[in-house]
Amino acid sequence: MNYSRMLQQHVDSGADVTVATIEIPTTQAARQFGVIEVDKEWRIVGFEEKPAAPKESPHHQGHCNASMGIYIFNTHLMIPILLADSEDPKSSHDFGKDVLPRIISKHRVFAFNFIDENRKDALYWRDVGTLDAYYEANMDLVSVSPVFNLYDKDWPLRTWQHQYPPAKFVFADPERMGVALDSIVGGGSIVSGGRVQRCIVGYDVRVNSYCEVSDSILYNHVNVGRHSRIRRAIIDRHVTLPERAEIGYDTEADRRRFHVTDSGIVVVVRQESLIEEPEAA
Repeated sequence: MNYSRMLQQHVDSGADVTVATIEIPTTQAARQFGVIEVDKEWRIVGFEEKPAAPKESPHHQGHCNASMGIYIFNTHLMIPILLADSEDPKSSHDFGKDVLPRIISKHRVFAFNFIDENRKDALYWRDVGTLDAYYEANMDLVSVSPVFNLYDKDWPLRTWQHQYPPAKFVFADPERMGVALDSIVGGGSIVSGGRVQRCIVGYDVRVNSYCEVSDSILYNHVNVGRHSRIRRAIIDRHVTLPERAEIGYDTEADRRRFHVTDSGIVVVVRQESLIEEPEAA
């Protein structure tokens, strides 16, 4: 998203607040998103949190303007508003539910219509407010033709990166071949005789021999012991899984040890009982 364009619109319109919005078919937005009602100049005139019948946008028939949860506030306005909200015992202290509805009629609040600059037909935006949504957003990245394309040179992502050596895949033995298919593998990671498929693998991860890891997210510095089977899981950073660990194949066993989401994603964090802490150097 081009935040400079959003900021420029905020300045040019003389807005006190600008809210990023995205156009979504009204049938898809029902009970799913906070919906912004705008006039023809994109000034916000109303807001409803997850309405059953979203109000249609005047700019696009059959669509409504969903809030993306991204805001630009003038500082001199934001501070007193947040202070007042913090002192309100009836407030849930949420921008969409509490803050925006109160200021729409009193201040100049505008919407910024998000246009994907990745030159794709479909706009890309994901609300990752739940673990299941977070998991699905990550799985988007490993599709053959991802809508959110990390490799698009016309829309580069600039961020700090630790300098690790290149990822490495070792052993070409038929019984233990280090491979990664339909996956993204971070620098410094070694797939050592294991098989990784449809995964996001972070930095400095080691997948050891005879492992099968699929449809999972492995955070930085994870170590997966030999002969392990991992499926549809999110493994937290610095987790060391013992040999023959099995996650994602027995829901009831997973629920006894870990957190399992509504869609069956298993979330493993450092303090779980299955985990063996790495030996001190």
